[in-house]
Amino acid sequence: MPTLGLTSRQKQILAVVQEVGFTTIETLAARFGVSTQTIRREIIRLQEQNYLQRFHGGAGLASGGIRSAYAQKLTISPKGKQRIGAALADVVPPGASVFLDVGTTVEAAARALLGKPGLRVVTASVSVAQIFCQGGVFEVVVTGGITRGANGSLVGQQAISMIAGFRFDYAILGAGGFDDDGAPMDFDLEKIAVRQAAMARSRQTAVLADHSKFGQVGTARIAEPGMVDLFVVDAEPTEPLRQAWLKSGSRWLVA
Repeated sequence: MPTLGLTSRQKQILAVVQEVGFTTIETLAARFGVSTQTIRREIIRLQEQNYLQRFHGGAGLASGGIRSAYAQKLTISPKGKQRIGAALADVVPPGASVFLDVGTTVEAAARALLGKPGLRVVTASVSVAQIFCQGGVFEVVVTGGITRGANGSLVGQQAISMIAGFRFDYAILGAGGFDDDGAPMDFDLEKIAVRQAAMARSRQTAVLADHSKFGQVGTARIAEPGMVDLFVVDAEPTEPLRQAWLKSGSRWLVA
């Protein structure tokens, strides 16, 4: 469903609800640093346009309206995501120890990595683990934790604690958008915490993003742009992103 005519905050509220299915007014108010009354008014406007459904104390997906975020993302830039996955697979050497994040772009990378011999894989995504199992690779460590969202994302202290016991050659992460200085961003704070834990235990970090994310802004930063060793994208970045990454010293690879 097009989001023309929505304000930046309304688009971000919509993205949050699409990501998690349901969220409370208090949670949204804290995320955006505004009053609960302001969030309530935004939810009412979004409900009037059939983007969201208002519930007592919060908002969820509209019945018969927008599709779940995961189902929607599967239809966005599938060929671009395949190219991103293939390009990432060319970078990761055989026998590497890798952490794989959640999301459809990272899932494309997981498929591309199936043929890479000797990989040691840890993931916070049930979907990624299934891709490896279906591909005949069964020695995959799943972090554990609380499931969040249709893609089988795992979050919480259990996931973070398990990640802390590993050392990775690569943390392969997704992103929901970018800040003005090129920093990768996302909408779910618990997923961001898992990504940051993986980065802290990795020698290198690669962030994967298709071109639909170039103009998106998330709720919170995953990392400073200079902390990302490589951005893998499916199209030339916009000029502001290019300049921001040049300034921070970040590299990028166009698949």
